[in-house]
Amino acid sequence: MFKKISFSVATLALAATFNVANAADCSAVPTFTQLQTALKSAQSQSNGGFGLNMWGTIVNRAGEVCAIARTGAEVGDQWPGSRVISAQKANTANSFSLPGLALSTANLYSAVQPGGSLFGLQESNPVNTSVAYGGTTFNFGTAKDPLVSKRIGGVNVFGGGLALYNTAGKLVGAIGVSGDSSCADHNIAWRTRHLLVMDKIPGGVAADKTDNIIFDIVDGKSAGGFGHPTCNENSVSANDAAIK
Repeated sequence: MFKKISFSVATLALAATFNVANAADCSAVPTFTQLQTALKSAQSQSNGGFGLNMWGTIVNRAGEVCAIARTGAEVGDQWPGSRVISAQKANTANSFSLPGLALSTANLYSAVQPGGSLFGLQESNPVNTSVAYGGTTFNFGTAKDPLVSKRIGGVNVFGGGLALYNTAGKLVGAIGVSGDSSCADHNIAWRTRHLLVMDKIPGGVAADKTDNIIFDIVDGKSAGGFGHPTCNENSVSANDAAIK
């Protein structure tokens, strides 16, 4: 009996050590509660889309998921497919931003088209499907989301993914938002990042040296090479007075 109890205690201790060792370091990025609060506030405003519920994901600089939140009360209140897309966008913005240059997923749209400077990028770094679809849907978008502490991977090339720079200007990870038009996704991500005080952007390809969405596509060609299509007649840029 003593040996069995000792073995059980040792096993539990080893399991606890293993879990701690494999937990993502999320100390530098916003928490689940902070993400959920900011995401709901951003989504409730006019963003040039359809006013749909959203998914939001935060990854750390290592590309590990730290938090996934949703604005709807139930998992099915927002597009189910957008959960993985939001994580994919966060991974993309983190993977292709640097301490001195922020690239949003919106900035990548034209660059990855045939003839673009980054053509083929969207085929690299595929989503880890075993991670993306694991776990019970009941926990999706909660503090217990099964994606937390895992690397989702994936490259997404339309609006909604932004790198996170803290108040000191340090790149600490990224946020991905999905669930509406890609233009609205970008604006909601932009607002959410601002509310999280993670937008001290060091430089970017937009005219104002940020990673803002660029609407410069004419006859299918982006003037600067980093343009994004408008989504509908309500498309607005995060530079507009309404997007703060």
